[in-house]
Amino acid sequence: MSEIIDLEKARHPDLHDRRVVIAGGTGDVGEGIVRAWLKAGAQVIVPSRTESKVEEFRQVLSDLGQPQALHFVVGSYAGFDEAQAMAERITADHGPVTDVVASIGGWWQGKSLWEVTPEEWQRYFVDMTTAHAATARAWIPRLPRTGSYQLILGGSAVEPVPGASIINMQQAALLMMRRVLSAEASDRHRVAAQILGPVATRARRRVDPNWVSNEEVGLVTVGIAADPHAAHEDYVSMDKSQMLKTLQKLGVYPQ
Repeated sequence: MSEIIDLEKARHPDLHDRRVVIAGGTGDVGEGIVRAWLKAGAQVIVPSRTESKVEEFRQVLSDLGQPQALHFVVGSYAGFDEAQAMAERITADHGPVTDVVASIGGWWQGKSLWEVTPEEWQRYFVDMTTAHAATARAWIPRLPRTGSYQLILGGSAVEPVPGASIINMQQAALLMMRRVLSAEASDRHRVAAQILGPVATRARRRVDPNWVSNEEVGLVTVGIAADPHAAHEDYVSMDKSQMLKTLQKLGVYPQ
């Protein structure tokens, strides 16, 4: 039996003094992260490659009206130079950023490793891993000690999924990136990750009641940001039961 998590009981921290960049914020998982940070009172900045994607995402958030704390910046951040330019632009236009949540990437499955084409390898391993590395490189030196850099990863980082070799390898590499960043940052910066099973989003045609929701994922991100001791850790929430423990550990949900 799956755990029941009632987000009406959630304890959203007060993050009115924070300014967060949510890379991948217009995605299905990113939606829940954006909602959680807005609810916590933070200034939220979402970069997007195209204006059309921004307009589409505004419609997704139409139930919130037009939040004054939500800002969009159109442009690419997929490469090292692009990510650096994006960070400089955001800082110049919106002020110093305190937190970054990187929810970048997507799913790929359907072939054994020996059947993977060079194009698939480039798109799903090289390009996606580069986007993460470029984002971390651009932002981590800019963050204050009290801020956080967070990665959203899938369970494929630790569990092999047949037919999804590229994603397995990519996510495992990003998990090690988090651990290396933590070792290098030491007490200068707080770095953390979530490792998730399937996530329930509005785009899913079928949702298992034991799947974590994107808004629960978002609540964890604000919980990590609010807790100065939440650092250099991988918060594993492969299902509702683990998610409940994660939320309670961070103090954003009652015991």
